[in-house]
Amino acid sequence: MSAPVARATASSGAPQERVLRVALLGCGVVGTQVARILLDQTGDLAARAGATLELAGIAVRDTSRVRDGIPADLLTDDAEALVDGADLVIELMGGIEPARSLILRAIGAGASVVTANKALLAEQGPVLFEAADDAGVDVAFEAAVAGAIPIVRPVRESLAGDHVTRVLGIVNGTTNYVLDEMTSNSLDLDAAVEQAKELGYAEADPSADIDGLDAAAKAAILASLAFHTRVSIDQVACEGIRAVTAEDVDWARRTGYVVKLLAIAEHTAEGVSARVHPALVPAEHPLAAVRGAFNAVFVEADGAGPLMFYGQGAGGRPTASAVLGDLVSVARDRLTGGKGSFESAYASLPVLPPDAAVTRYQVRLEVEDHTGVLAQVAGVLADHGVSIDTVRQSVAETPAYTFTAEPASEPAPGAVRTPEPVADLVITTHAAREASLAATVAALEGLAPVRRIISVLRVEGV
Repeated sequence: MSAPVARATASSGAPQERVLRVALLGCGVVGTQVARILLDQTGDLAARAGATLELAGIAVRDTSRVRDGIPADLLTDDAEALVDGADLVIELMGGIEPARSLILRAIGAGASVVTANKALLAEQGPVLFEAADDAGVDVAFEAAVAGAIPIVRPVRESLAGDHVTRVLGIVNGTTNYVLDEMTSNSLDLDAAVEQAKELGYAEADPSADIDGLDAAAKAAILASLAFHTRVSIDQVACEGIRAVTAEDVDWARRTGYVVKLLAIAEHTAEGVSARVHPALVPAEHPLAAVRGAFNAVFVEADGAGPLMFYGQGAGGRPTASAVLGDLVSVARDRLTGGKGSFESAYASLPVLPPDAAVTRYQVRLEVEDHTGVLAQVAGVLADHGVSIDTVRQSVAETPAYTFTAEPASEPAPGAVRTPEPVADLVITTHAAREASLAATVAALEGLAPVRRIISVLRVEGV
């Protein structure tokens, strides 16, 4: 085991230089970039922070492994000792433990913390923020939401005098890349995911991205931030993109939409709603133009109106940029004896259940193609208080068949097979409660002329 060593000293005879010791927990892709910048840009960072930010050590599991550009004497496997001697702690380990315990240890020792750990904040945020409030220190988390995109600070500070009503965004680069490839190059989901793995956009096991869990953690953070109400990940309705097909993407294009995985947080008269799901975004909406692995967050506020923040949502250098921006902020607070308002939960609004959200649906049905079917379908929607915005119909390429002999399910030998035409019916609804829309879809499944529900996608951004 190697111990961390100090790397900055004041020159003799000169006025005592202010030095803040920085402990770095984790040296992965982002941690390595943070360490290199702290070592290479010491003077610039000191000028911005008002003190030398001395990298006191880096906690890693394996101190024997060589890390390019990182002095070996900075590496230690004693994370607790490193934290105990630090003024500022950067946590880039990921996961819940030991990150949670180390952050609480740092806070208890009077150190401010910078973290990019979205999963930890979404699950344990209230515990960490309450501990930081009691200790009078900061917990900053700009890099936890959308990599290099500055969204936490603008919502927290620039819009502090405004009333934010909705935040919706593309906050997972992997799923955006996959859906973009399905849209632009007609790939199916599996092929697009494999391509994302080859390019390094997706992990070997992409479940956290594809199932929407990564985006849900960020949605919880965004909702908490925008509406001054603590929202945990288990209060975020979450649906990933596994069910999205190439045909869904093609139909979206034909009807003037693009499929995106969105994180959505809304403030209504009843409370706060937070959810993640694939959605149809109008082709003319700014979010529809977000390509590849990029992220974008669209904020709607009463005074400022619509605002969009766009940029790289992942990667070593982009995320390190956000981490170091937070580090300079918490260093300034440390020097002045103040505390930044990195988290606020004064509103304590109720968090609504998923079925209380108000949204729109686009439902694709395969129906029997004869007179009166549309009227029956429309009647089901009316019965559930859901109104129709648009209806499109096309004749299906492969007809269904019925038989003249009884029973219909088991044709007798020699029965005459007569084709019965079927059609694809695409219905886009007006806004309604999620519960009403879900009940409508369930009722349509039981309607005699409906052969099957092909797909159900929500419509957002309008």
